[in-house]
Order: sequence, then C-alpha cells, then structure tokens
Amino acid sequence: MPASPSPARRTVLRGAAALAGAAGAGAALTACSTATDSGGGTPATPTAPVELGAAAEVPVGGAKLYRERKLIVSCPAQGEYKAFSAQCTHAGCVLDTIDEGEGNCPCHGSRFDAATGKVLRGPATEALPAVPVRVENGNLIAG
Repeated sequence: MPASPSPARRTVLRGAAALAGAAGAGAALTACSTATDSGGGTPATPTAPVELGAAAEVPVGGAKLYRERKLIVSCPAQGEYKAFSAQCTHAGCVLDTIDEGEGNCPCHGSRFDAATGKVLRGPATEALPAVPVRVENGNLIAG
C-alpha cells in the first residue's frame, strides 16, 4: 500500500495561522476580563446596608471613592449625598481614582461623572448604578 501523501506546506501554514489566531482571540478576551481589577464577581451594588464612615469625610462639592466597598459618594450641597457603584459598566473593573470630579476606570480608560454617575468617556456606555445613601449618627450608610 502506498504511503499517504504528506499535507501540503500551505495547508500546514493555514492550520498554524488558525491556531495562532484562536490563541490571540483568547488573549484579547482575557485582556478584557475583570479578574485582575474587579470585585471578583461580587455584585456592583451592596446587597445589604454598608457603613462607610463619617459623612464629613466627603467634601461639599466633591466626592470620595470607597474602593474597597466599590462605591463613590458625592456631596453636591451641605447635608446632601449621592452614591453610585464604583464598578465600571464596561468590563466590571473597580474605579481607581476621582480626579476633578471624574471617576477613572484603570482597565480601559472609561471616565464617569462622580456627581451623577454618567459616562463622560467610553468605552463604557452605561452610567454607574445609583445606590441609596443616608446619614445616621454622622456616618454614611449605603445600600
């Protein structure tokens, strides 16, 4: 019985290119993953009330990032507070800073208005979810 013909060089190269492309696509999806800088699959908003600390720590006309709690609290006027999830609506990364009233996503560069939660720069297209917040005995309670 004659030996089966070996695959053509072009066929082998096409197969190798297809495998490399599949590996590259996997890497691209991993790069957009939230595993490296997110809440690790935890909800974007608290499921139970969370004490954040003294309300006086949030400056009037400014905002404070509670990164470990994945929350931003702003204070548009004395005694008035608004809270938003600090988890980016694009890929789930937790915002890392608030600079000049804008929350920054370290993963892909989305920017959010810390006072309203609205998207200022993509790739995110959805605003940060609002979270109920109140003051009890001088402390902020979110959720």
